[in-house]
Amino acid sequence: MAATMDVPCSPAFSVRLPDMALRAPVNPRTLLTWLGLAFGAAGLVLQFVLSFQGAMANGRDIPGFLGHFFAFYTILTNVILVLIYLSELLPTSRLALFRRPVVRGLMAANIALVALYVYFVLRYLSQLDGLLQLADTILHYLCPTLYLLWWVVVQRHGLLRWTNIPVMLAPTFAYFIYIMARGTWVREYPYPILNAINLGYGVVLLNAVYMTVGLGILTLIVVALDQILGQPRMPIDLT
Repeated sequence: MAATMDVPCSPAFSVRLPDMALRAPVNPRTLLTWLGLAFGAAGLVLQFVLSFQGAMANGRDIPGFLGHFFAFYTILTNVILVLIYLSELLPTSRLALFRRPVVRGLMAANIALVALYVYFVLRYLSQLDGLLQLADTILHYLCPTLYLLWWVVVQRHGLLRWTNIPVMLAPTFAYFIYIMARGTWVREYPYPILNAINLGYGVVLLNAVYMTVGLGILTLIVVALDQILGQPRMPIDLT
């Protein structure tokens, strides 16, 4: 039974109230899930609004803007992270895909790739300030950090296998095929290293190989870490 305390209201009677100080603390897993969801959704909405304003100012139509906006790997990966958090909070079967260990594991590798690529390459190519800088920081640094921490703490481990690696790389390969096909049609690419108009298909293919190797290494690390975290811990005998 919860502890109570007496609050005197008059000499004749008293009211018993629950002792709020003795409530259990917030579950860190739930806290991380809500933080990831909140920052992920906020970053996506902010980036969408800013990008929409810029696109309309430059005369782009709405279908063209949507196609361009959702061509960015950063946007797609952060959308999937939001869906993963929702799958943890909502029991609906429609989000069952995002509860699968392989999906959550491949996203750990992919969002790490996003953060590393932006930090080591893209941040030198443009100067951002104000709300654009805020949105960039949330989506490229804060959200990846929160998700990787969430994946380590919340996800049940020991379920990934080395044989899962081709499946974990497949979505990024599909993204590359889509972006190249879209670029041939609309003559624009979301990232400089994929711009076949300026670089040629040979250089773009070589860049894709480099990125695949990088993603492959990160995927290997994720699978190895999952297996390590999934190992049973032996109790320590202090007697």
